[in-house]
Amino acid sequence: MRRVLVVEPDGAAAAAMVRDLRRQGFTARAAGTGEQALRVCADADLVLFSLNLPDVDGLELCRSLRKRGDTALMAVTETDDGLERVLVLHAGADDCVVRTWGFREMVARIEAVLRRARPRDVFPETISLHGLRIDPRRREVCVGNRPVEVTSKEFELLYTLAATPEKVVTRKELMARVWGSDWGHTSRTIDTHVSSLRAKLGSTGWIITVRGVGYRMGHAWRVPETSTG
Repeated sequence: MRRVLVVEPDGAAAAAMVRDLRRQGFTARAAGTGEQALRVCADADLVLFSLNLPDVDGLELCRSLRKRGDTALMAVTETDDGLERVLVLHAGADDCVVRTWGFREMVARIEAVLRRARPRDVFPETISLHGLRIDPRRREVCVGNRPVEVTSKEFELLYTLAATPEKVVTRKELMARVWGSDWGHTSRTIDTHVSSLRAKLGSTGWIITVRGVGYRMGHAWRVPETSTG
């Protein structure tokens, strides 16, 4: 899970940002001051901080965070001021965004910064999740003791979701990873494969639809097992 610390003095704005980031699959929390941010930033992968803080200058916070390590840093400025962005980058930030640019661009920039900051996620070889077992070497899927016959694309779709079970994987990401295609009309094929997987796994609960975004893993309340005699 990619962990983002939002440093924002406006409580409502901070709560909205945390909520939206979580919907995109991030683990997010908020801090209202620079002092609080310095206390809780140790486990963050990226710190998204406002330059307008009540207790410390945003540039000074950026310098302090950079001295502590290589955590990815992204500043949020209120105005599209080129000089201010240059000063932020010189203070150690990896990027600087203008608040009015919108959430989608902000997320795209967060993901780009995190890609540069660390290698791509390495997926586990075999996944065991709530009684569901996915073996990529043998291309086998089992629910409890019951083997499940899946197609190649169904396997790749299920494995992609199960590899990061707490993350919402967007439809665009699924098209790129499983079908090697960009976002387009063929994305409807995802719905067909998800429907087929749910039927084969024996429960709609295994794959959760996040409306308007994509899918994430869930689990069935009861996992059927074959009799051992």
